[in-house]
Amino acid sequence: MFDASQNTLPTLPGVGYKPQHFADIMDDPAPVGWLEIHAENYMGGGGRPLAQLRALSEKFPISVHGVGLSIGGEGPLDADHLARLKTLCDWLDPASFSEHLAWSTHDAHFLNDLLPLPYTESTVARVAAHINQVQDLLGRQMLLENPSSYLAFAESEMTETDFLREVVRRTGCGLLLDVNNVFVSATNLGYSPQGYIDDYPLSAVGEIHLGGHDEDEDEHGAPLLIDSHGREVVDPVWALLDYTLAKSGPRPLLVEWDTDVPDWPVLAAEAQRADAALSVLA
Repeated sequence: MFDASQNTLPTLPGVGYKPQHFADIMDDPAPVGWLEIHAENYMGGGGRPLAQLRALSEKFPISVHGVGLSIGGEGPLDADHLARLKTLCDWLDPASFSEHLAWSTHDAHFLNDLLPLPYTESTVARVAAHINQVQDLLGRQMLLENPSSYLAFAESEMTETDFLREVVRRTGCGLLLDVNNVFVSATNLGYSPQGYIDDYPLSAVGEIHLGGHDEDEDEHGAPLLIDSHGREVVDPVWALLDYTLAKSGPRPLLVEWDTDVPDWPVLAAEAQRADAALSVLA
């Protein structure tokens, strides 16, 4: 089991970094206290992306968020991908590293999506083995993010929260709690988001994420939410964040906005609202 070190992100709002915001962030980032990057965007050999990242890392703690490891995949983790990830983390020395509870590879094919898993004993064992491999190679703790779900597997033997609790027990990993994902999954699958938070292992949480989602309907006319990260965080998700923070205490908060990226003042306003949620607890 990995011997987890203390998370070093500040208990402040952060945002997902986008290159079009570089000048604004360097000039006046308030109230943003840290930044997240997607690992796969910075695995190249140099150029402007890494130059900008170096400049940002001199001013801000950086969280590295992976989207391509396929932690839940049935096959072995991609050795080349892991090597590039290690090179990035050794160079950057990020304050935090995280990945998704999902799979995105099959044989030699990469699927451009984060696909869900059945919650079974065999899946726990596979996910735990992969996390231990990553943590041992990187020499740092990994945070595991709860997914957005659009269906439930009949073969699941445990709840998602029990699954995450067992993975933490076997690996010493931390958790990245995405409250928008909780709201999306609860709406799509018909359970209480507050009940999910009540049963979540909050003591293992190193980051909390927020993001926007799109609204649709399924073939029966029932609400179907899509985790798009392409708009403002909606009021019910802010309310769920308040409910969560009241139970967990302050945590580093990240606002994600990955598609239809707005101008910096819009994203900064979302970060300001996250800062207000934290300030209530001060």
